[in-house]
Amino acid sequence: MQPSVIVVDMNDQPDQAARDEWQSRLYDASYRFGVAIRDLNDSNPWPENPVLAEAINTLATELWDQGFGLTEIRTALDEAAADLPRYAADREVRS
Repeated sequence: MQPSVIVVDMNDQPDQAARDEWQSRLYDASYRFGVAIRDLNDSNPWPENPVLAEAINTLATELWDQGFGLTEIRTALDEAAADLPRYAADREVRS
């Protein structure tokens, strides 16, 4: 006997528009952060001080200040770094 498969049409969910808007806000915040850090990196008057390391450190402390736990922050950063090769197709830099 084959197991039954349940298919859920997310467009039929009454709160789908709110979920889509929330996801758009998340992506927009991440995009704006990335653009701002790239701009700061490109204009860095102290090239001996890497901007990305400082930005990630500052982000992590801000997340902690906002109530995220140390384990939660560490896990999220580790998972993001581990997943990046898949997104980047194993390239070191986006060309």
